[in-house]
Amino acid sequence: MPMSAHDVRKALHDLGDLRYAAGDLDDALRRIVGATHQLFAVDGAGLMLIDPDQLLRSVADSDERIGHLEELQIDHGEGPCIDAFDDKELIHAADLGSEKRWPAFSPAAVDRGLRAVLASPIPYSEQAVGVVAVFATEPHPWTGAEREAIVAFTELVALLILNAMEATERGRLAAELQVALDSRVLIEQAKEVLMAFEKIDAQTAFTRLRRMARNTSRPLPEVAREVIDGVWRSPNHRPPKPGRGNEVAQQR
Repeated sequence: MPMSAHDVRKALHDLGDLRYAAGDLDDALRRIVGATHQLFAVDGAGLMLIDPDQLLRSVADSDERIGHLEELQIDHGEGPCIDAFDDKELIHAADLGSEKRWPAFSPAAVDRGLRAVLASPIPYSEQAVGVVAVFATEPHPWTGAEREAIVAFTELVALLILNAMEATERGRLAAELQVALDSRVLIEQAKEVLMAFEKIDAQTAFTRLRRMARNTSRPLPEVAREVIDGVWRSPNHRPPKPGRGNEVAQQR
């Protein structure tokens, strides 16, 4: 049966106690994901937040296949949740089998049983800190009511995160998110250094930072700090390989 405005209001009403609660953020997010799954009557729902490397990681899900969504987007560097996060816009894909926006991600997702995805960014301080997503294993044209509903649930998540971040005693998840936000500041500064020094755009700078981190098996914030300090500024610089006696290499 199609989702109605009454269904959405009732679901949000049932979660109303969370709006001003100072309880455990983890439990609250799991409740929202469960309610989202039930309301949409699809195959799974999930909530992803950024980690210190600015990758979207699942923190709550109603189906383990959300893990496939997380993994494939990280592996391929593209996908509906990444676009929702980066563009801070609602992203919907009715049939990944014919989707051209993500040429690497889409066929891999279909192979894993993910066919349709709806993703909504979680706002925080004029930025996005994560995504609420639902998926179906068959083609699913997302209705206007479904799009409005996921935005409403996302707004509730955003309020919960804001309350948790402003609380005197932060829980585990809020503390981890603060680390990720602090890392974002560092990474943005490093991007600006690369953009100015190498005359490249923001996306290219970010891709280069990630490549540096991957090639040296180091956390992205650590590499960003070195960029800011000037270690990586020369376009001809190549990182020393571990085991050669170099002090920097030994620290890796």
